Amino acid sequence: MTPEQGKLLCKVFLDTIEQEAETTKKIIKAVPEDKKGYKPDPKSKTAHELAWHIASSEVWFMDGVLAGQFSMEEGPAAPPTISGIVEWYETNHRERANKLKDLAADKLVKPIPLFGDAALPAVSYLNFQNLHSAHHRGQLSTYLRPMGSKIPSIYGGSADEPMAM
Repeated sequence: MTPEQGKLLCKVFLDTIEQEAETTKKIIKAVPEDKKGYKPDPKSKTAHELAWHIASSEVWFMDGVLAGQFSMEEGPAAPPTISGIVEWYETNHRERANKLKDLAADKLVKPIPLFGDAALPAVSYLNFQNLHSAHHRGQLSTYLRPMGSKIPSIYGGSADEPMAM
């Protein structure tokens, strides 16, 4: 991959990341504070844990691309409230996205290994971030109705937030 291709992919992936972040915030904000301990199965994460996993892992992926390596150290502790998670996410996500826009092209194409797997160009992990978040956001959205919340629109209308025709 050439540096020019890396820069183009970074723009495409960041445009998607910024658009997806708005949907992610809607899903996390829909978690009722008094039901954040809900989990559909003993093996599942609680809604609070899952919301934090989504928010913190997005920032972790961006930090890895910015640093040219992924840290395996324990990240920050989760804020105690859902609104605290949203606030942390908004601030940290925006900060990293802005830094990525200015990241040098040669750093975007530098291979980075992850979990012992083959090293991929750094910019590739921005796409992986989008896929990872969509997966877990889908999980969290299935928690909402059993918690007594409404399902926001994600990629189209929902029974609670229909598409405008």
